[in-house]
Amino acid sequence: MSSHKVLILHGPNLNLLGERQPEIYGYETLDDINNRLYEKAAINGWDITCLQSNHEGELIDAIHAARRDGTELIVINPAAYTHTSVAILDALNAYEGRVIEVHLSNIHKRESFRHHSYVSLRADAVIAGLGSKGYSLALDTLD
Repeated sequence: MSSHKVLILHGPNLNLLGERQPEIYGYETLDDINNRLYEKAAINGWDITCLQSNHEGELIDAIHAARRDGTELIVINPAAYTHTSVAILDALNAYEGRVIEVHLSNIHKRESFRHHSYVSLRADAVIAGLGSKGYSLALDTLD
């Protein structure tokens, strides 16, 4: 087992998972997803932190902190900020570790304004349309 430090970021409105548009996002709650990720991390000896925020600046502050604390991987579901936030892109560009962008739904099968991702310009990989399994698959890249 190796000790990897990972930051998992959940963007705006993901705190409403299980309630908001379950036909798109499913019935799992964010706590369900995070608990499964914490379990996987415990089994593998990884140090993970999960953070959800509806505030762009809080997500950026977390990315900045990851630059200094030895975080090796950021897994980010920027949610609506995917399509709008140059500020999150700039923060990720200042981070030297790996970045994996995750989306619960396939953003390319949805409204046209959701097809563009600023975060993808920095992401080392993108996982979309696999529901919450996308987060677990992102963690699978650690070993």
